[in-house]
Amino acid sequence: MIYLLAFFLPPVALFVYGKIFQAIINLVIWIVGFVFLLLGGWILWGIAVGHAIFVIHSAKADARTKKIVEAMNMDK
Repeated sequence: MIYLLAFFLPPVALFVYGKIFQAIINLVIWIVGFVFLLLGGWILWGIAVGHAIFVIHSAKADARTKKIVEAMNMDK
């Protein structure tokens, strides 16, 4: 669900996921991209979407890694 939100509203998805600084950067890129999207350009809008998806995926991977490390430390 968060990836769907990241596709349509990338800054909101980052804000909801707790990445405030990334959301502000993405908002600037997304607004400029949206303005150019209305003029026929897709590149900046695509960059904003890709950035949001990458940040969310990276945060989920970090959480998985942290969980694995904590489980390994509990075994000792």
